[in-house]
Amino acid sequence: MPLAIAHSRAQVGVSAPSVLVEAHLSNGLPSLTLVGLPETSVKESKDRVRSAIINAGLSFPAQRITLNLAPADLPKDGGRFDLAIALGILASSGQIPLAALDNIECLGELALSGAIRAVQGVLPAALAARDAGRTLVVPRENAEEASLANGLKVLASEHLIELVAHFNGKQELPLFRSDGLLLVPRPYPDLNEVQGQPAAKRALIVAAAGSHNLLFSGPPGTGKTLLASRLPGLLPPLAEHEALEVAAIQSVTSYVPLSSWPQRPFRHPHHSASGAALVGGGSRPQPGEITLAHHGVLFLDELPEFDRKVLEVLREPLESGEIIIARARDKTRFPARFQLVAAMNPCPCGYLGDTTGRCRCSPDQIERYRNKLSGPLLDRIDLHLTVARETTSLNPVRGDGESTAQAAERVSAARDLQLQRQGCANAFLDLPGLRQHCQLQQADEQWLEAACERLTLSLRAAHRLLKVARTLADLDGEASIARAHVAEALQYRPAAG
Repeated sequence: MPLAIAHSRAQVGVSAPSVLVEAHLSNGLPSLTLVGLPETSVKESKDRVRSAIINAGLSFPAQRITLNLAPADLPKDGGRFDLAIALGILASSGQIPLAALDNIECLGELALSGAIRAVQGVLPAALAARDAGRTLVVPRENAEEASLANGLKVLASEHLIELVAHFNGKQELPLFRSDGLLLVPRPYPDLNEVQGQPAAKRALIVAAAGSHNLLFSGPPGTGKTLLASRLPGLLPPLAEHEALEVAAIQSVTSYVPLSSWPQRPFRHPHHSASGAALVGGGSRPQPGEITLAHHGVLFLDELPEFDRKVLEVLREPLESGEIIIARARDKTRFPARFQLVAAMNPCPCGYLGDTTGRCRCSPDQIERYRNKLSGPLLDRIDLHLTVARETTSLNPVRGDGESTAQAAERVSAARDLQLQRQGCANAFLDLPGLRQHCQLQQADEQWLEAACERLTLSLRAAHRLLKVARTLADLDGEASIARAHVAEALQYRPAAG
């Protein structure tokens, strides 16, 4: 009997390595053997495939069937290989031509009736199939998602019998043509709905313009959470490659990844989240909140209420823009280029320094509360701002400052300058880029060095301060950094200790 080979894709993190499904029929007692490091859900596919083939009116071979999922050392899980397994059996038994499987890749779970069900992680597989120059066969529910990979030929089918008829030339399936994504963007809350707080709004605009991390500190009810929720509306739209990365991450965690595409993600985990929930993990590593916030915003409210060990896992991703989860068998890389926005109270009761004088915390309680945040973590946050209580007014102030649309225009203009000059936001400048694009006049440099000595700032803090100053200059449309920009950036850095 001939050997049939069907192409499919596994899911490892947000990548889709190639898997060959080899099907061979031989004489002997009827049996089906599945090898190639399959997990339980893949082992169960032989029962789904047998029923699907029979209920589709096709013949299931009464022979010895051997199925190999290669490479053998790559773990396979899920029902995504059902369709490739079924087509391999049908090709090896002569029910469809062997050549029909040469230039296609298959993804899909089979129902017992032969219907093809949606699977997760289609977009990474679609991008890989496009690069390999093959046509991708997917369930109809996943066709819109697969079509996001421009230049990919997509065949969408609802039932196994449709594919058999297509491969036998009886009823050809047309290539899927997307009508375009008819997504209605969620309206962002407006910045001028936040009453007062001009300094906090200014810091929010600066953070958006340079993709800087931001920490708000202040008593309860001063608008810290309201301000943080306005940040996504200030950020420029996602570029095409960024939108595909965001959609690919959503694809491996949800069956419906297009619900918010192509908007920037805004993740708001509860302070009881574990380290694995935040950065990802598990015996089969899954993406965490920082990956789900890739190219978007990660908002941590009540920052000191998070477990200190949980917060410490953010230190490396904040610098590198990725997280590598190592297990005994292998390593999995997840992208994590997110913008951190955090909010906290100044003390356990929240009223330290408040004009109401209601704070009853002892110095020891305040010190223990603040010690939950380590110096290295705070050092990685570019902008620190105290949000003070303002006069309470139940009547909304109309036109209070810039609207989100007005501020977003200034942010986009500043981002365009950065992309033209260095190809990335100021917060992501490396050391050579910092020295090239954040140069100061000699007198200003000496003045900054003296200020850093007085405030006992680390060299990392000084570099981040320069990046903020560069963003302030970009907002003003200035080619060089002036002392006024450096002075304002210094106001956002707390003294060490």
